[in-house]
Amino acid sequence: MGDMELSVGLAVLLAATGLSAGFVDAIAGGGGLIALPVLLSIGLPPQMALGTNKLQGTFGTLSSSYHFFRKGQVDLVHALPGILYTFAGAALGTVVVQRVNPAFLGRLVPLLLGGVLAYTLLVKEMGVAERPPKVPHGGFYLVFGLGLGFYDGFFGPGTGSFWMAGFCIFLGFDMRRSAGFTRTMNFTSNVVSLALFVIGGNVLYPVGLIMAGGQFVGARLGSGLAIKNGPRFIRPIFIIVVAATVGRLIYLNYFA
Repeated sequence: MGDMELSVGLAVLLAATGLSAGFVDAIAGGGGLIALPVLLSIGLPPQMALGTNKLQGTFGTLSSSYHFFRKGQVDLVHALPGILYTFAGAALGTVVVQRVNPAFLGRLVPLLLGGVLAYTLLVKEMGVAERPPKVPHGGFYLVFGLGLGFYDGFFGPGTGSFWMAGFCIFLGFDMRRSAGFTRTMNFTSNVVSLALFVIGGNVLYPVGLIMAGGQFVGARLGSGLAIKNGPRFIRPIFIIVVAATVGRLIYLNYFA
């Protein structure tokens, strides 16, 4: 697998996939929904696909999180507990996934994401404007950082959607601010997971680096549009991404 020959056509497909995934992920999460099926379709085994996806995704979350931070949408002092808890959770999840099959989560996650989608549709003002937080941010980061950090290292699909909904519902962020903080947490879990996948020998570098170039550009474009156009631009894309993720996971785990 490490000797895979990359044709020009395949390289273009991988770069375009990275660009598309980075663009969507920077706005509303869900980039893995685009990238992982392509990695699996070219013949990578699941753990190699997950590791290579972390390589390309790290470049995208680096690009978008830096842009959100530079534009004042992320307070690193506020986010620090979440970064630390996410770091720990992602490390544990990545160690575990390289030893067991994560398939059992496939049936549970679309049901949880379905709840997120229903809540978003019913509460039409969710994330449109800033609201008072419902829980202390330290407790929020403890639960979500450890939980979603572990989940992202172990399985991954929908992590960004869970983070965005959590920031909006529990901390009262609007969707623009939520997107910035989400990318920061995703970058943290991606870096940790990538390091452990590298140690485990589960990263195909030629494929991952070609996709990473597209990811970096796509994430910069997506984060720029999200910051410029705000929550009412992000909300419908978020709904579409969550619905697509739910549909794909239900198909794969219940009907395929």
